[in-house]
Amino acid sequence: MITMTRAALMVSAALVLGSCGGGDKAKTDETHAASQTVTVATAALTSQPRIVTASGSVTAWEEVPVGAEVGGLTATAVLVDEGSYVRQGQPLVQLNDALLRAQLRQQQAQVQTSEANAARDDAALARAQELKERGFLSQASLDTALANQRASAAGVAASRAALSETQTRLSQATLRAPVSGLIISRSVTKGQIVAAGTEMFRMVRDGRLELDAQVPETELALIRAGQPATVSSDQVGQTTGSVRIVTPEVDPQSRLGIARVALSGAGGFRPGMFARAQIDVGSQPTITVPTPAVLYRENRAGVFVMGADSRARFQPVTVLSRTGDLTSVSGLEAGTRVVVEGAGFLGDGDKVAIGTPAPAAVPAAVPAAAPAAR
Repeated sequence: MITMTRAALMVSAALVLGSCGGGDKAKTDETHAASQTVTVATAALTSQPRIVTASGSVTAWEEVPVGAEVGGLTATAVLVDEGSYVRQGQPLVQLNDALLRAQLRQQQAQVQTSEANAARDDAALARAQELKERGFLSQASLDTALANQRASAAGVAASRAALSETQTRLSQATLRAPVSGLIISRSVTKGQIVAAGTEMFRMVRDGRLELDAQVPETELALIRAGQPATVSSDQVGQTTGSVRIVTPEVDPQSRLGIARVALSGAGGFRPGMFARAQIDVGSQPTITVPTPAVLYRENRAGVFVMGADSRARFQPVTVLSRTGDLTSVSGLEAGTRVVVEGAGFLGDGDKVAIGTPAPAAVPAAVPAAAPAAR
């Protein structure tokens, strides 16, 4: 009986000691959780190189449609094909000009006849004037000779104009390249009867291509004509270029503007291809934080911001550019303290203790525009 009593007392004592030990451990865990040590840095306004990334379709700098000026003639020869680079004035299509050449010979003969008639009437007018001065011819006869001479001169002018028209139509029977460039489409075949105004070719003037890069309206103001760019495609690699123009209109639905980037060399790029551009807009003032401070939660970039109550709260930001040390962001004010080391282990609203502060997010070289404090 005494033994059983002693055993019961020992069990009770063990339970009391166990409960006391567990309480101490819980308090220790709570204290540790409440005092998680992190380092912080201050978001700073600095001048950093900025690259604007955009994408779009490759287009022709200037597309030139080439059509027939004369109609009703048959294409007897097609001299170039798609993909050919042609020079200004180079023949592209030859139309059947047999009828026009016959008309040309007829007009040439008409000019010769008109010139002969004019020479005859000039001589008749000279004789009539001489006879009138001698008193052997009436004024009425002189007026008739003058009218005949004027009619002959008008006939010469008319026949020469008709000849010039026929010569022009004959020259138009040979379709020539209006500018130098690359043929990108052909819609004429040998034996086709061509109507006036029919488009037979489409060409890229001087073979110059450009990228219609779609830029968000928030970054459109940073882009200027002449800024260098790198244009790349997964299919053909990359080439260099420069911004030719920034269009003044923003799409009201997509909120995107267009920056036209002229390609320095076409390479393997073709009109209609998809490509990306990285436009160097130069150094821009921006908010920077240490790169390790930027985290991604639920596919959103953000940083943990220190509050006055020593609690860290997650604040979404937009990443503009990134290096190994600094990340440029928007959506954050200069002077805000952000968690650097230990940020990956925090939850929104966790209470933390600040350890040794991390270096401030400033560039290595102080900008020359900032005067030294006295």
